Amino acid sequence: MDILHRHHVSTYGSGPQTLVFGHGFGTDQQAWRYVAPAFAARHQVVLFDLVGSGRSDKSAYDFSRYQTLRGYANDLLELLRTLNLPKVVYVGHSVSGMIGMLAAIQEPALFERLVLLAASPCYVNDGDYFGGFEPADLEEILGFLDRDYRAWSDTMVPNIVGGDMRPDLVDDVLASFSEVDPAIARQFARATFLSDYRSELPKLRVPTLVIQSAQDSIAPSNVGHYLHEHLAGSHLDILNTTGHYPHLSAPVATISSLERYLKSA
Repeated sequence: MDILHRHHVSTYGSGPQTLVFGHGFGTDQQAWRYVAPAFAARHQVVLFDLVGSGRSDKSAYDFSRYQTLRGYANDLLELLRTLNLPKVVYVGHSVSGMIGMLAAIQEPALFERLVLLAASPCYVNDGDYFGGFEPADLEEILGFLDRDYRAWSDTMVPNIVGGDMRPDLVDDVLASFSEVDPAIARQFARATFLSDYRSELPKLRVPTLVIQSAQDSIAPSNVGHYLHEHLAGSHLDILNTTGHYPHLSAPVATISSLERYLKSA
């Protein structure tokens, strides 16, 4: 199988360092259109779609392989090996942050640094851990998605994106969600929102930046602090913005955070 075709890989820019951008649930590589180009003058930029999203090869979607995020992590490793790049800086939004973390734990030699943007290792409240959702509430949300993915998207997306998002960008995110096959969306949502990778955090040995919105209904700022506390040697940057898509709603702040981190090497 052609891995580059499978993920609809796009590359541009030039420089000694490569930035690979991974998108979140319901979106595709176009979600990086306000951030990734800012790095093209001094970096090689790689964008890709997760299988089942965007313009990826939908026929490659395997319901067994993608029951958990490890299937996507294995895809990422295959992609990086195929591109035959030196160590990359991987920037993962939301669920792709955890996908990148799992991949970096498995093959740290492929990664120079990780950037986790609005990522979460666990979405469920558990004792003194605040992930953002009570178990019963999350099951109700996923049940709604199971019954009517389109109605779920129309209801959830305006709440997820936050008040900082321009109306036209909200429409863009809704359009992206609508392109996902409902059966794939149902499985991907459960693989994402019912996952718990907190026990994996101490295994990560790749330097990491955690970027979090000050207010995010999906990954609250507490989650950012939790990641920072449990990822050895990590850095934390809380952006003064709301919503789960700071790379769309606050691209200048997101770019600035990334640039500061890259210059800190």
